[in-house]
Formats: sequence, C-alpha cells, structure tokens
Amino acid sequence: MIYCVEDDDNIRELVVYTLDSTGLPAKGFPSGTEFKAALKNETPELILLDIMLPGEDGMELLSDIRKNSKTKNVPVIMLTAKGAEYDKVSALDMGADDYVTKPFGMMELVSRIRAVLRRSSRGKNTDEPVLSTGKIKMDVLRHKVTVNGKEVVLTLKEFELLKKLILNLGVVLTREQLLEDIWGYNFDGETRTVDVHVRSLRQKLGKAGDQIETVRGVGYRIREK
Repeated sequence: MIYCVEDDDNIRELVVYTLDSTGLPAKGFPSGTEFKAALKNETPELILLDIMLPGEDGMELLSDIRKNSKTKNVPVIMLTAKGAEYDKVSALDMGADDYVTKPFGMMELVSRIRAVLRRSSRGKNTDEPVLSTGKIKMDVLRHKVTVNGKEVVLTLKEFELLKKLILNLGVVLTREQLLEDIWGYNFDGETRTVDVHVRSLRQKLGKAGDQIETVRGVGYRIREK
C-alpha cells in the first residue's frame, strides 16, 4: 500500500487513481492528521509526501516518520514546488529517498516510485546479513549498528551510506557515485547532501568514525582497521 499525503484534492485523487490503475494500491490523505491516524493501523510500503500542507508541513511529518520505529525504514518521496532547491536539499538531508517536482507527469511519478521500491527491496535482501570493520558491526537484517558492542542509532540514509562504504572496504567512492547509488539519481551535480550525511555518520560513530576518510577532490572510503 502506498500513502499519498497531498492537500490538493485534484492532484491527490489523480495520483491515487493512477497508482491503483498501474497495480500499486494507494490511499490518499489531505493532511497529516488523517495520515497519522492511518499509520496506527497500517504501515505502507512507500509514502508520497507533499511539503506544503495545512497544519504540520511535509518536513515535520518526514521528521516524525524517521523517528518512529515502525516507519523509519519506509521509503519517502517528497513532492516539491518547482525550483525550490532548498526544500529538495533539506528533504534529502532529513532522510527522504527521492523528490518529484510539481507539476509532474503521472508516468514519471510511477517510474520514480518503482525505482525507489526496487532499491528498498535490494537493501532488505543483502547477501551479507552481518558486516564489520574494526569496532563497527552492522546487522543488516535487523538494521542495527554497534560500536564496541554499544548500539548506534542511524537514519536510513546514514545506515545505507555506512553499508555502502563497508561493502567497498578500502575503495574510494566518489560523491557522485554515492549520490547515485544511495539516493538513486544525480541531483544536478549537488553533492552537499553526501557531505552532510558523512559528517553526521562520523559524529554518531564516535572514535570509530575516524575510519571514514576524505579523499580530497574525489570522495570517501572506509579504511580497514
């Protein structure tokens, strides 16, 4: 089930109708209040979230989604206003998986949704359920990270970033490559969101964060220890 939170009745109804017609069951909600009530009864596979909403806006709802243990790993696609670059960057930094700029075509939206669902599915079916390097240990299936046996709480994107680095131990990954592999597209050459997530990841890992090295002018790698 896909949830669409959009206060414009015409857009919401069209999105729900299109998704239902293409084999992606969907429900629509005009505000965060109805959306939150529905979450108590069902956890969706993906959430479409408009930024401009009455009451709680999309950014506040996104923050709540990522803090909730039941929904923190649910993929979220933000619906943003044309040219609102700050909103796009902020949404990605807060854990959104993708964004679609209004006005958008229905088939483009369906394509983006399917791409995000594929990436999400791959993440859940990794062949390496437990990854480790130095004092860092990742239980991929349980979505749990520990440093020296103490659990570290990461956002979905921080978790995916750390997993990507460990799976490529010692290999330098460019910012563009990380953006493409983890966020799923090239955001007009914008790589600041990668730097933000690396900085946050280092802080949360404490001293173990020193394993993540910056290769000037190229990108990042995690070294063996």
